[in-house]
Amino acid sequence: MKQFPIGVIADSFRLPFKESILKSAEIGAQGVQLYAVEGELDPANMTAEKRVEARKLIEGNGLQITALCGDLGGHGFQIAAQNPAKIEKSKRIVDLALDMGTNIITTHISVIPEDITCDRYKVMQEACNELAAYANKYNCFFAIETGPEPSERLKTFLDSLDSKGVAVNMDPANLVMVIGEDPVQAVYNLKDYIVHTHAKDGIQIAPIGADTVYDFFAEGGIGDLRLDQCFKEVPLGQGHVDFAKYLKALEDIGYNGFLTIEREAGPTPEDDIRLAMNFLKEVMSK
Repeated sequence: MKQFPIGVIADSFRLPFKESILKSAEIGAQGVQLYAVEGELDPANMTAEKRVEARKLIEGNGLQITALCGDLGGHGFQIAAQNPAKIEKSKRIVDLALDMGTNIITTHISVIPEDITCDRYKVMQEACNELAAYANKYNCFFAIETGPEPSERLKTFLDSLDSKGVAVNMDPANLVMVIGEDPVQAVYNLKDYIVHTHAKDGIQIAPIGADTVYDFFAEGGIGDLRLDQCFKEVPLGQGHVDFAKYLKALEDIGYNGFLTIEREAGPTPEDDIRLAMNFLKEVMSK
């Protein structure tokens, strides 16, 4: 099987920025994805000098940035009155990404409605067209994370945009956990748009509807206890993602990017990330 490079979301270690980079290098990751919305790596906090220092730290430890996470939370881009500020912040994250040596920014835009004629669909479409135009200008991609809607619906939405500046961050666990979709088929459906992937696993507990799930996220964040009623994120290999078939599908479509490990739950993230690294290497060795 193709040997994909393996990265890790540095914030998954739950350590300060510098320590998370050193830990990523220590466990043998080849790349890191960085959260760049608030805190140390908020574009507003990253002076030109800090950008140079951060990039030097990352590259000096043999790592490259797989992507920045530019997920602004809340209800994504479905509320028109909030979008001007969110779009402006997103553009600043693009600028930071370029300074840091990556052209991929992952994000959630909320649940794309099934009805393409409804107002919410049009609001999200307009916001994404503006994001796509800015990203495309600099050969960048806003990569929408899979999970809130079926992959065919996401493809229809992407096909409707005016440029390829909005693409896909493939998260197989989200598809399994939230809507019960086979991530293998989703890879083939979205093959023209996938620019980044997360290596994450999970199980669905109850199919209560994507709008409900993402309302919980918007109101309480990833730690909202109501999410425990919906799904459970588990270490790689212990959930319902068939990684052998999933990675084969990525190989089939010619994907050449990173498998970026994400671990948002559990009391021992470093142990789970190490397990994930070993698991992915074992799957790719066959």
